[in-house]
Amino acid sequence: MDRIQTITPCLWFDDRGEEAAKFYITVFPNSRITQLTHFTEAGQELHQKQPGSVMTVEFELDGQKFTALNGGPVFKFSEAISLQVNCRTQEDIDHYWLALSEGGDPEAQQCGWLKDRYGLSWQIVPAQMGEWMKGTAQQASHVIDAMLKMKKLDIAALQTAYEG
Repeated sequence: MDRIQTITPCLWFDDRGEEAAKFYITVFPNSRITQLTHFTEAGQELHQKQPGSVMTVEFELDGQKFTALNGGPVFKFSEAISLQVNCRTQEDIDHYWLALSEGGDPEAQQCGWLKDRYGLSWQIVPAQMGEWMKGTAQQASHVIDAMLKMKKLDIAALQTAYEG
């Protein structure tokens, strides 16, 4: 029996949910669009979307399920929530940083955070960040000091900071 994913993030877009999902599946391995639903005439006075246009896109990024909703311009993404990508290597950090930041907001890049072309915030971090932060107070402080000087995170520099 397949395990059901208990929590699925739903990302609210104005009308670019399908475009975003198609982009995201090119960035992450083992990713795919699994289902599209379309608006009908029902509720058109509320959603004001053309019947037949894409309403939701269900997709997976490296096995993690997401839903993109074309809900209209009512809500926008903010930095209050971000998607964290844990990377084992610098090559992975470089790949995700380059791909997700292309066309995004360069002013929103700090400490591993970036904002993509759709306004969604991501954190591209070394997988070992949690371990570094559980070190001594001095080790954690060195890592934080080093990280605060970076936009895209550098694993070697952070490891050097951790080691003191």
